[in-house]
Amino acid sequence: MNKKTTQNTILPSFPVRASKVQIKIDYEAVLKKAWEGYDSSKTIREIEDISAMVSTNHVFRITFEDDDIIIAKLSYFGKYEHFKEDHRIIHALSNNLLYPFENLLSKSLLKNNRVYVYRYKQGKTDAWVIFYNPTRILERLPRRLEEHHIIKLGQQVGKFHKACSRVKNVLPKSSKTLRTDIFALQKELETNEKQFGTPMQVDLLKYHCDLFLKNRSKYNMHSFEIIPVFIDWNIGNFSVTSDLELYSRWDYDWFRMSYRILDFYFFSRVCSDRGDRTVFSYVITTMMEDRFILFLKEYHKVNPITADEIRFLKEAYRFFILNYVIKDGKYFFNEQYAKKLQSEAFSIYLPSVDRDFDAEKIISALGL
Repeated sequence: MNKKTTQNTILPSFPVRASKVQIKIDYEAVLKKAWEGYDSSKTIREIEDISAMVSTNHVFRITFEDDDIIIAKLSYFGKYEHFKEDHRIIHALSNNLLYPFENLLSKSLLKNNRVYVYRYKQGKTDAWVIFYNPTRILERLPRRLEEHHIIKLGQQVGKFHKACSRVKNVLPKSSKTLRTDIFALQKELETNEKQFGTPMQVDLLKYHCDLFLKNRSKYNMHSFEIIPVFIDWNIGNFSVTSDLELYSRWDYDWFRMSYRILDFYFFSRVCSDRGDRTVFSYVITTMMEDRFILFLKEYHKVNPITADEIRFLKEAYRFFILNYVIKDGKYFFNEQYAKKLQSEAFSIYLPSVDRDFDAEKIISALGL
């Protein structure tokens, strides 16, 4: 949402999910149809595409004749059922989080007391729309954090995870697990392996899928708590107060109910010495930086971490690369980023998992 482009006619083309076919969809017509299904008494005056242009999802600012404004998101990444399920969980989470996080999350618009999701199906096109109240944004963290930013961020994330933990038992159930996603990738590797590259690359993916499933049983994972996690934390999708307290969070593309450890890789990127970059990669080494260890120390003071959770960090990273970069990357990222990241997954990311991550260094630093 940070890179904004304004256009009167919104008629770009995009690849249909699970298809190479390029089609045109009239976003403006779909959004108007979605809004008519919500409240036909209110007339749209203007639709602006405010997408970040990194992913295939599109975000729009809709202004009505009476000057009211809402945000709309149009997505065709993943499955409609998962999209609807995730947003219903997020709504329940945002409604049940207590102070100081009661207004942290963007609110979806409700109809008949349920999150309103509009589904557009025509031919091979399957897309869906959800509406949000506009998010209030205070201050953004700098592209490269100073030590006092990292300390405060670690404390705040620790508190936020605790708050999410307290309400986990009243949230709707989720059908996604790490195992089901890896099983889905394994099935694709067996039935349509050519789309994943050369036979050697396919074998590498199969090896890492097997290793992930094998290693899941090594870390006492039945003791890991399952809470809401947003995974994709970056400087551009949350804001803070002048005291560096979490104030608002938006962009829920990779939300799921899972282990809190899945959030940590992206916080290592936020804290990294390189800082936030316009052109990005997903290297594992940000989790080895002293700056990330400082973040974990502050988090640990507020919300203690176990040694097995630290050991599982590399498996969370392996899962991220396999699931979000390899399995879903060509549907989620725009074509330029998808090709770049998937190429780097084979040459850099996957080879580095068992070579460049040392859990014991972090465990020692935390005194576990």
